[in-house]
Amino acid sequence: MANVLEEISSALSNLSNPEKIQDLIKTALSQNIPASDIVEKGLRKGLQEIGAKYENGEYFLSELLFAASIMDQLMQFLRPNLAGQSVNEKGKILLGTVRGDIHDIGKNMFKMMAESSGFKVEDLGVDVDPDRFVQESRHLHPDILGLSCLLTTGLPEIKTVGERLRQANVGNDLKILIGGNAVTKEFAREVGAAAALDAVEGVELCRSMVKA
Repeated sequence: MANVLEEISSALSNLSNPEKIQDLIKTALSQNIPASDIVEKGLRKGLQEIGAKYENGEYFLSELLFAASIMDQLMQFLRPNLAGQSVNEKGKILLGTVRGDIHDIGKNMFKMMAESSGFKVEDLGVDVDPDRFVQESRHLHPDILGLSCLLTTGLPEIKTVGERLRQANVGNDLKILIGGNAVTKEFAREVGAAAALDAVEGVELCRSMVKA
């Protein structure tokens, strides 16, 4: 069992052809390995190795985008087999791009990596009104609110979301993570949030926030 899961992990971390990885997944399923184990012990491990290669400078943004595409295909392929199986959930993230900004590539990459790392992600999309962040935070009770902002004109929107949350007395324990080209560590400190400069760092910060 461990051998095929290791092969899946290695194939993903080396960005092998998706069809090759699907064949390995089929082999694992034929050996009655639960789909949840394939995700936890194969795909997630491979994704962590991709993150490490990115941090070490071996992979770059193009490789992360390609990895995101591969993971999307593999999760779609596995989804029917995951029905009714328990996958270890790390926590819940409410995610969206702030009002006035319609960029979503970085947000979508973070979402893919967070989901593959065991987080449940509710994505509100782009150009999200501050009040909707408040409403959905009240309704969904997420552990983390992720705000994406590529444009510097969107930075005041991050402040507005924080103010609206405080005014509504929503989620006193809610942790806020911000990311995107416009975001800096200094700005994050000003607004009482954590800043991720890329998707890999974002997932690591989320893990530390929920101690997962």
